[in-house]
Amino acid sequence: MQTVFDGKSLITAELIADGLPRGKIEHYGEAFETARAELALILHATQQQIEQHKDPAEIIRRLTSYLSATRSKVHRDVWQALIPVVQNHPVVKYFLEDPLTRWSFTKPRGYSGDAQLLDYIYCDPHVAESVANASEVGKALYNYTKDVPSSIAARERRDLLTRYVDEIAHKNGRQTEVLAIAAGHLREANRSTALAEGRLKRWVALDQDPQSVGLIARDFQGTAVEAIDGSVRTLLTRGHRLGKFDFIYASGLYDYLQHNVAVKLTKTCLQMLKPNGIFLFANYAESNSGAGYWETFMDWVLLLRTETDMWNIINASVDRNTVEAQVYFGENRNVLYGVIKKRG
Repeated sequence: MQTVFDGKSLITAELIADGLPRGKIEHYGEAFETARAELALILHATQQQIEQHKDPAEIIRRLTSYLSATRSKVHRDVWQALIPVVQNHPVVKYFLEDPLTRWSFTKPRGYSGDAQLLDYIYCDPHVAESVANASEVGKALYNYTKDVPSSIAARERRDLLTRYVDEIAHKNGRQTEVLAIAAGHLREANRSTALAEGRLKRWVALDQDPQSVGLIARDFQGTAVEAIDGSVRTLLTRGHRLGKFDFIYASGLYDYLQHNVAVKLTKTCLQMLKPNGIFLFANYAESNSGAGYWETFMDWVLLLRTETDMWNIINASVDRNTVEAQVYFGENRNVLYGVIKKRG
């Protein structure tokens, strides 16, 4: 997968999916036909439940479980061929009543996993009106999707970032400098006591979406937050002379980066750390149970990783004798964290 970052083009589901190693579906003809037939039964049963006005939460719970099981048991190439089968089925219209699912599927900003989607997952006040205007079915579906394990893990990730910033600021004092890469709307800053109390020198928020950069600049005007329009490419090519930081993090970006790009970015970030500085990157875990629903009804494709994958990035990026490193799961094991501390 050769990911191209030109500073303007945003990551799309097609870019990720097209970059995955894939064989010819003809090699799995019988397996594909069997899986498609089983999937047709699942979707037909879902359609019947919808027509019978069953509880939306129960409908989506069952469907998500079926999709997860199907994704786990078939070959990756077969699963990729099944995705359009789902997306072209009439039941899609029902699930798009969920404002979270609809935002992801329709991609108003032109790419997957944008900051507004995270606001739906965070249950942020900025999306409250949209949720309130949803249909009764949409509200019921949203009440389910906002509280699936992967959504809970995203909120845990946001709060974890806040704790890191506040703890590092408490230790290092008012000269603390933080860099958020692919910052989105920087919602973790809303809960930071260090920011609220003026105990940060600067919190640089870098993002390649101009809408996100504009929102950050507006919401955090007069604080230590500096919103900068920039991409992975601008970091890798030193397009921004940002200086050195006590804490650098990329909490959602690595889900879209193939290994070689992830290693290159990690190396760059480590060079931007002060002595005893910390770099954190996060990635949804391969064991995530929500991927079947994401990739079909939400049209949201991520590069899921294992603990080994995370260690491979770290080991390819740095001499382990010069750092302290760890990889660990979040509380509900849906997100993995890689943390590298540069020795002083």
